[in-house]
Amino acid sequence: MDGPGTPTRSKASGRSSVIDSLRGCTLSGVAVNKEELRRKITFPEYLRHAMREAIRGKDVGAAAVVQYYEAAHGEGAEQVGPAEWPMVVFINSKSGGRHGPELKARLQELMGEEQVFDLSAVKPHEFVQYGLSCLEKFASLGDNCAKETREKLRIVVAGGDGTVGWVLGCLGELNKQGRLPVPPTGIIPLGTGNDLSRSFGWGGSFPFNWKSAIKRTLEKVACGPTAHLDSWQVLISMPAGEELEIPYSLKAIEETPLDQELAVEGEIPEKVDCYQGVFYNYFSIGMDAQVAYGFHHLRNEKPYLAQGPISNKLIYSGYSCTQGWFFTPCSSDPGLRSLRNILRIYIKKVNCSKWEQIAVPSSVRSIVALNLPSYGSGRNPWGNLKPDYLEKRGFVEAHADDGLLEVFGLKQGWHASMVMVELISAKHIAQASAIRFELRGGEWKEAYMQTDGEPWRQRMDKEYSTFVEIKRVPHQSIMVRAE
Repeated sequence: MDGPGTPTRSKASGRSSVIDSLRGCTLSGVAVNKEELRRKITFPEYLRHAMREAIRGKDVGAAAVVQYYEAAHGEGAEQVGPAEWPMVVFINSKSGGRHGPELKARLQELMGEEQVFDLSAVKPHEFVQYGLSCLEKFASLGDNCAKETREKLRIVVAGGDGTVGWVLGCLGELNKQGRLPVPPTGIIPLGTGNDLSRSFGWGGSFPFNWKSAIKRTLEKVACGPTAHLDSWQVLISMPAGEELEIPYSLKAIEETPLDQELAVEGEIPEKVDCYQGVFYNYFSIGMDAQVAYGFHHLRNEKPYLAQGPISNKLIYSGYSCTQGWFFTPCSSDPGLRSLRNILRIYIKKVNCSKWEQIAVPSSVRSIVALNLPSYGSGRNPWGNLKPDYLEKRGFVEAHADDGLLEVFGLKQGWHASMVMVELISAKHIAQASAIRFELRGGEWKEAYMQTDGEPWRQRMDKEYSTFVEIKRVPHQSIMVRAE
């Protein structure tokens, strides 16, 4: 145990999925009137249709878009005001088991149909590029209704952590383009872990009485306070070779240099492949990512095995027992059991601008860089550490917007199991404002990595190192708190 005493679960992560669902069945405050809610959140018709045509035609200046503007502002046209609580919803209708399509239909009943975007048909970057641009163009022409709608807009994401991160990443482009304000984001949890949702009070599972609870959720999104969330950019630089099979959270990019303040030791290959992505919850290397990778492939090959969050968790737990995390096969070289054999870690510590190398614990088989107080379906492996221990280790209290990642290790499966039921805390390694992992294959031909539950198999090279560099994105995401 790294920290003194038994870690206690944080408020954000202390609810099991079952308890979340049961609490969702209780009445929370005054019942929300359906028609009044619809009136408050539904855009004026001309704005809904103009945004739809701009996205459909991928052209803000399309003739159909212009026609809606002219009809709304022509001579004799009735002037309409903006919605009191304007919002749009992105839904991953494939999430949530059988509830996805039903939830989509329910949301369309509660607001304009054009305000509910199924991610299989409309991608979030298309909404940002064309939908929001439509509102901005109308506002620039003197349309106060469009101006207020754009300024007051809030986003709802119905999906798992990966879906939420996808939407947040696209909204983050608004900062780069100077298109402010960035709409705050609330969450309807439809995934398996739902750690982003837990961290901001939206719960860890879809409530049993969702048809009535969804009205209360939309009201909370409209009226809830906002909070900030750090996001982290991952840059992978590796010897050139066959293309990686990567998750959608990573993109191949042109060759990009690593941080010049930290020199690379040893030879550098003539050509490198680079990939880049963003995460909001965690990045990990090792056995946990290997288990996640195998589970994802099993689920894709046999989708009938995974019909919802509970069955997913049962299959995941069983699969982890078959991957050697609990019992390393006798045929394995004992020297290959620890990440220490292939990994170096460099970090920038709290309030320090210089890179320094830190030791990799000899027994660790998985290393996680964590941004949120919720991991693995609501657990807090870092723990709620006492002030004297924080001072002794040079740590500070962890928050989702503190500009720091908590780096910890998991040993064999038994240790990970004890951490996940919060009987002990994980192996504390560091707190960092920037991280560089350097991996060299040797006898290892591959390693496994993941960001926010999206795993991939990382090929290794015997002669040259692979680098993973993590730095905080300058602009924070804006979230809506349910509490």
